[in-house]
Amino acid sequence: MTRIIAGFAGSLSLEVPGTGTRPTSDRVREAIFSALESRDVLAGAHVADLFAGSGALGLEALSRGAASVVLVDRARAAAAVCRRNVARVTAAIPKGHTVPRADVVAQGVPTFLEGSAAIWDLVFLDPPYDFAEAELADVLKALVPRLAPDAVVLIERDSRSPEPAWSAGLALERSKRYGDTTLWWARLSVDED
Repeated sequence: MTRIIAGFAGSLSLEVPGTGTRPTSDRVREAIFSALESRDVLAGAHVADLFAGSGALGLEALSRGAASVVLVDRARAAAAVCRRNVARVTAAIPKGHTVPRADVVAQGVPTFLEGSAAIWDLVFLDPPYDFAEAELADVLKALVPRLAPDAVVLIERDSRSPEPAWSAGLALERSKRYGDTTLWWARLSVDED
C-alpha cells in the first residue's frame, strides 16, 4: 500500500496503477523528504513529478507545503490514477487553507518538457528501470532551462544503472543507495568564471 507519509494528508492511502509502475518504498520516500525538509526546499515550492506513476512523490511534496505540483506520465492509466489521487489529497486540505495547484499531464516527459514554460524548484525523475540512459540524458538536457536557481533534481534508478550522464548545467550533489534503488541528487552547476 502506498500512502502519504506526513503533512496535511498524512496517512492517506493512494491508488497505484495496476501495472507498469514501481512505487517508491515508504523507507525511500521518508529519506527523500527528511532530506528535503532539512534543506527547507518544500515550503512554497513548484514541483514537477516526471514519470509520476501514482504521483506519490509529487503529492507528498504537496502535502508538506509545496505551492504547486505537476504530475506527468505518458500512460493514460497512470494519469487517471494520478487524477484520482490528486482529488483525494486536495480533499484533505483543512478548511481555510490555500488550495495548492495540482495538474496531471498524460504525455511523454520529453514532449512535455519541450512545450513547457514552467520553472520548478524541485523535480522528481523516476523513469522506468528500462528507460535508456541516452533518453534520460536528453530529458536532463531539456530540464535545465526549466529549473529555478536553487532547484533540486532527484533521480531514482535501479542500483545496477550507471550514474546519469549529467547535462551541461547540472552537477551531481550526492547519491545514496537503498537496496535495489539508488537516488541521485543534482543541482544547477555554478559557472566559475
